[in-house]
Amino acid sequence: MPRTSPLLLAALLCAGCSHVATRNAPDALDTTDLYGTLEPFAEHAVYFVVTDRFVNGDPANDHREQGGAHRTFDIPVRCPDGIDGNIGYLGGDFRGVLDNAGYIRDMGFGAVWITPIVDNPDEAFTGGDPISCNSTLSDRGKTGYHGYWGTNFYRLDEHLPSADLDFRGFTDGMRAAGLKTVLDIVGNHGSPSWTMPTAQPGFGQIFDAQGRLVADHQNLPPQQLDPAGNPLHAFYSNVGPVDAKTGSIFDGNLAQLSDFDAANPAVMAYLAGAYLQWIDQGADAFRVDTIAWMPHAFWREFAERIRTRHPGFFMFGEAFEFDANRIAEHTWPGNGGISVLDFPMKQAMDEVFAQGAGFERLAPSLHLEGGPYANPYELTTFYDNHDMPRMDASDAGFIDAHNWLFTARGIPVIYYGSETGFMRGRAEHAGNRAYFGQARVDAAPAHPIHAALTRVANLRRTTPALQRGLQLQLELEGDRAAFYRVLDVEGRAQIALVLLNKGEAPWQAEVTRWLEPGTWRDALDGGTRAVTDRLQATVPAHGLRVFVLDAVPRRADLRARLRQAMDGRLGGPR
Repeated sequence: MPRTSPLLLAALLCAGCSHVATRNAPDALDTTDLYGTLEPFAEHAVYFVVTDRFVNGDPANDHREQGGAHRTFDIPVRCPDGIDGNIGYLGGDFRGVLDNAGYIRDMGFGAVWITPIVDNPDEAFTGGDPISCNSTLSDRGKTGYHGYWGTNFYRLDEHLPSADLDFRGFTDGMRAAGLKTVLDIVGNHGSPSWTMPTAQPGFGQIFDAQGRLVADHQNLPPQQLDPAGNPLHAFYSNVGPVDAKTGSIFDGNLAQLSDFDAANPAVMAYLAGAYLQWIDQGADAFRVDTIAWMPHAFWREFAERIRTRHPGFFMFGEAFEFDANRIAEHTWPGNGGISVLDFPMKQAMDEVFAQGAGFERLAPSLHLEGGPYANPYELTTFYDNHDMPRMDASDAGFIDAHNWLFTARGIPVIYYGSETGFMRGRAEHAGNRAYFGQARVDAAPAHPIHAALTRVANLRRTTPALQRGLQLQLELEGDRAAFYRVLDVEGRAQIALVLLNKGEAPWQAEVTRWLEPGTWRDALDGGTRAVTDRLQATVPAHGLRVFVLDAVPRRADLRARLRQAMDGRLGGPR
């Protein structure tokens, strides 16, 4: 993963804060830096929107008549319980996100992840398997509203910009509002490419920056492609579906999507060139779709091309896998040094905050020392997204999940609508990606989940120790969690003590272990308290308390434990 120059540390650690202590004079303490990560992007929590489903800010770009017989706008999927899905475009666009940048920023987020912006086919797909409320990897009748079916990776999809708002204008506007743009990118595939009764325009085709056709699947299954004999087939892999019983599913194609040939230099040149173009227009970071479906060598070269032009550019990938040892490989420097979404932690969070397991279930997923990840503090942490059912939790469960997500290690990611428990428990075609809309945005601040999320997310935004500090466990058991987050870099230091309670009754907490004497401040409720050898606090039901000491950690036992954590945090091949 990219590292930060020490010259930038002061700015990084003091961004949005006024309490970080500075060591003004030499003392007897060792000068070992203590931190989880210095990655600049770790400062930001991420709000994830499926752009088409957030807010329709400009009806002029809806293209409601597009597609003719295979129309693309508003295609409901009727579900037996009366809560329907939709596989057509619903009008969300750049304007809808930008108009609500203040809403997102006020919640405490510093970045917005948007779905792919590249041009997608202009019809609904006629091949594939029929869609039902519970189906997965079924695409018949579906459109490219989500953005993952690219046909021209150099051109904006027409549903997103407005006459006065292109991608550059969008990213400029987001930065002016205090938000970075995380662009979702695809390197594994283009649009669905075969099983159509009759070939459809765009599907299985790739066009270059000048609009010239450079690849065409020609509605043929992969095994019938002739990459050596037909130049239009050379972009694609001719390995067909692979049954998991006979080989890894990652060796073959995903559904009927046109599968790019990772070994073809033209594919790399095309994709790297396209995504460098979008960085030049303001993309601040990438989320990499289906990273596990392309070999490590591909992503290593891709990362080198991106970071040669943009040193330290942050990327995190989607490897839909719950085995930490498997997904950790993507984070290793030799494989591209790309962070990943923390699927093992997602699985644990679902059990803890939706199914009633104790906090101890989270411990194995932390991998704070001696773990497989290049750096666990740079993982992006989440509990659901657009590719799986939304978390089916109570309001209290969402509040508890957010209290953990914004205080524990990692970079938090929240899926749009989760601030109100929107469509909780719903799968992809059953409402997971339902339209949110301006009315729901306007009403959200009155919701208890939103209020609690705003409180803890803004706490993280102004507390460097919660963004980058080492994590030391005190207790993870049942309904209680207690841990430190500690930062001491270049003489700038902060210690945060986090106390979480997901139970129904208040917790009378008492902390003595590794407790640094000094004047601690109550970071959420205000006030200070002088601490010598113990700190006592009442943690409300489904609540948290966070105490912060803006001072260098001096206790010998604490500092020794922190050095151990510092030495052990990096994993994988060096």
